[in-house]
Amino acid sequence: MNDFDMRVGEALIGTGNEVAHVDLLIGYKTGPVGQAFANALSQLSAGHTPLLAVLRPNLITKPPVVLVPKVTVKDMHQAELIFGPAQAAVAKAVADAVEEGIIPKDLAEDLVIIASVFIHPKAKNVHKIYYYNYGATKLALKRAMKKFPDVEKVLYEKDRSIHPFVGRRMTKLWDPPYLQVAMDLTNLSEVKKVLELVPESDHVIFEIGTPLAKKYGVDVILELRDVRPEAFFVLDIKTLDTGNLEARMAADATANAVVVSGLAPKSTIEKFIREADKTGIYSVIDMLNVEDPIALLDKLSVKPNVVELHRAIDVEGVAPPPWTNVGKVKEKFDILVGVAGGLKPENVGEAIRAGADILVVGRAITRARDIEGAARRFLNSMAEAKAIHDTDQFRVMTDF
Repeated sequence: MNDFDMRVGEALIGTGNEVAHVDLLIGYKTGPVGQAFANALSQLSAGHTPLLAVLRPNLITKPPVVLVPKVTVKDMHQAELIFGPAQAAVAKAVADAVEEGIIPKDLAEDLVIIASVFIHPKAKNVHKIYYYNYGATKLALKRAMKKFPDVEKVLYEKDRSIHPFVGRRMTKLWDPPYLQVAMDLTNLSEVKKVLELVPESDHVIFEIGTPLAKKYGVDVILELRDVRPEAFFVLDIKTLDTGNLEARMAADATANAVVVSGLAPKSTIEKFIREADKTGIYSVIDMLNVEDPIALLDKLSVKPNVVELHRAIDVEGVAPPPWTNVGKVKEKFDILVGVAGGLKPENVGEAIRAGADILVVGRAITRARDIEGAARRFLNSMAEAKAIHDTDQFRVMTDF
C-alpha cells in the first residue's frame, strides 16, 4: 500500500456544548479514501447529509473535503451550524494546512479528505464553533500527516490517560508492587469509609472479600464505584464450581479481577480462566490450603494472571510466611504473585525482595484506628523496598 493511500487523524478541542471533535481520513483519490469519498457524496443518509467544505460559496478546497455530521441533524438550527461555521472552519483549516506545508502542495490535486464533524444539538455560540472546529481540523491533519500517535505512545498512554467523557482509567496491573486492601467487612458503610480514607495511589487496589460479596452480591462493586470510580476491584468469590458462569458474573459487575479457589476441580479452574480472559478481566487463583501450588499450575492447560499464596489466619503463628515460595513460582511461570497472611509494614520489604507483586493486607488497614495512616505506612514501606511512584498524577493533558 502506498504511504498516502490512507492516513488517519483525530482531535478534540474546546469546552462546553461547542466542543469540536474531528475524525478524518486523508488519502489518494485512486485509493480506498477516494472510494469512500465518492460513496459519501453519492450515498446519502437522512440526518447525516455530507457536504463539501467551501472557503466561500462556489470555492471548494484542494484537497477537496467532504464533511459528514456525526450527530443526526434534526432541525434547521443544527443544519445552519453545519453548513455555516463548521463547514467554513474545516475549509479554512485545510487551506492553511496546504499553505503551511502540513499537506504537501504538490499532492493537493491527488488527495481527498473525509472529515467527520461533531456539533452538539445544544451548541449556540457560532464563534466557538468556528474556532474550535478550525483548530481541531488542523490538529487532526497534523497528526494524520505525522502518523501520530506511534505504537509506543499508545502503549505509554493507555494506563495513564483519562477519557474526558468517562473520567476514569481502565486500571491494569502493569507496575508492581501493589497494596491490595482486603475488605472482609460486612457493613457497607464501613467499606465505603475505607474506600474514602485509603490514599489515592497507582499502587493500591481493593479486594471485595468473600463475606461482603455473599451478603450484598457481586453487584456491590457498582455501588462502591460511586466512591472510587477508577479503583481496581478484585472480587474474591473463591469459585469452586461453575467457573465460567461466576467469572462472567464478575465481569458483568465491572470487577477488574476475580478469584477462583485452587481447591476447585481442574476443569472448573480452566473454564474460569478462559472466561475471565474472554471478558478482559484478570483471573486469580487463591492457593489457600493447596499443598503444592506449583504442581497445580503445572497441570493447568491455561494459566491465570495472578497466583495468590495465602497463609490462613489460624496458622499465622506456626506456618512460614507466604512469600517463602514466591521465587519458586516465578522461576517457572511468567505470572504475578500475590501474598496474603501476616503482612506488616516491617516485613513488606522482605516480601518484595522475595519477588511478591501484590501484598494483600486486611484488618491491619481496615480495622486500624487511623485507616489512612495505616495504608500510608504500608505504601511508604513499599517505596523504601522498591522505588514506586504515582504516574503523572498532576499532569495537565493538552496536546502531546
